[in-house]
Amino acid sequence: MDSANANRQLIDRLPTIAHQPDNLETLLDAVSFRERLLCEIKKAKSRIYLVALYLQDDEAGRSVLDALYEAKQANPDLDIKVLVDWHRAQRGLIGAEQSDGNAGLYRAYAERYPHKIEVLGVPVRNREVFGVLHLKGFVFDDTVLYSGASLNDVYLAQHNRYRYDRYHVLNNKALADTMADFIVNTLTADSAVNCLTSPDRPNSKALKPSIREFRTQLQRASYRYDDEPLREDQVGLTPMVGLGKRKNKLNRYICHLIASAQKELVICTPYFNPPRSVVREIRRALRRGVTVSIIVGDKTANDFYSPPEAPFKTISALPYLYEVNLRHFARRNEAAIAKRQLNIHIWKHDDNSFHLKGIWVDRQYMLLTGNNLNPRAWKLDLENAILIHDKHQQLEAQKQKEVDKILAHTQLVGSYKQIEKMEDYPAPVKRLLKRIKRVKADHLLNQIL
Repeated sequence: MDSANANRQLIDRLPTIAHQPDNLETLLDAVSFRERLLCEIKKAKSRIYLVALYLQDDEAGRSVLDALYEAKQANPDLDIKVLVDWHRAQRGLIGAEQSDGNAGLYRAYAERYPHKIEVLGVPVRNREVFGVLHLKGFVFDDTVLYSGASLNDVYLAQHNRYRYDRYHVLNNKALADTMADFIVNTLTADSAVNCLTSPDRPNSKALKPSIREFRTQLQRASYRYDDEPLREDQVGLTPMVGLGKRKNKLNRYICHLIASAQKELVICTPYFNPPRSVVREIRRALRRGVTVSIIVGDKTANDFYSPPEAPFKTISALPYLYEVNLRHFARRNEAAIAKRQLNIHIWKHDDNSFHLKGIWVDRQYMLLTGNNLNPRAWKLDLENAILIHDKHQQLEAQKQKEVDKILAHTQLVGSYKQIEKMEDYPAPVKRLLKRIKRVKADHLLNQIL
């Protein structure tokens, strides 16, 4: 326990923003998230900053743009900024025909209204495959709506399907100012960040030197705020940001957080592909007697899953690759599963998909994040998180309600043998995975997927 105590001291020394527990609300489903998002846009008076991987050209995406433009026309002084990944915004969906992507939608809206909205593309790397904007958090005046979700039909449950995520509303001026300051002074102020509504915007090749310098700046960037002492009736908020393999404070403190667990550790991830450092800390937690629960999506709840009867595409093998990782992990830790010290919960609900991320430790710490806890998040993408310090368990009832909701559509794994093995996969998937193993490309794939 000495190691856990030392790591807990590191966590406890982190600077915090004081927060009243009553000013944190957990939304429990995607419909509530969509309704709150549109409500916050409508009532905002001074600023709206939306940061997401993408805002899609579909019904839900257009409803968000409609709400933003209506708010801007009604109040031209309202400062509205939408930030999305530069590369993702300028291509179609994977497998679709070549197109201008979502940028075409943004430009069409800008041409329609007298009072424009800034839709800005943020390039984290010269090519999308090597790094994207994965920052999360929407700022409405003094409120932060934090979720790992992007903005499209399935994330916003526009029709009969949803992609399940976590959704939290924090009414806190200091937190909103901190996140807004990072958006304005670190992201939008840089020459590598350009407006996607402009028909003559620069191409990615011309931006290469700027993007390289921008990434260097991002690797050194952090949230700036005053450390506030906490009263016993308050919880603490620590916003963190990280990019890259080296000197990444977010990665480091995620590992410290897992290493600080003394009794109970709960981890959510949509793609079971944890970095070695995370796997190492989970094993250490098991060795010191911590009860570990891992909640992960079934392969059929993955964004890229397609049924065996559908035409096979290479990307359809991804969910199976993650399941191979999960089965291997479960097999190595079968003894802990047998004595119920390691609980693996697999989420599946009809044809909906699973996109939850987060960590809970000893009922005293809760991590809100868009970080998938995989090598790509660890090395390539720009990520952030809000660590909530709840020493007196004032958020316990709310936290338990959220966890119970998440677990409602899960199955507990009793043995690694319950997880489907490669030999039972559809023939095209099996052939591809065996080829990947044979040329030893699986490690490289795990780094970038």
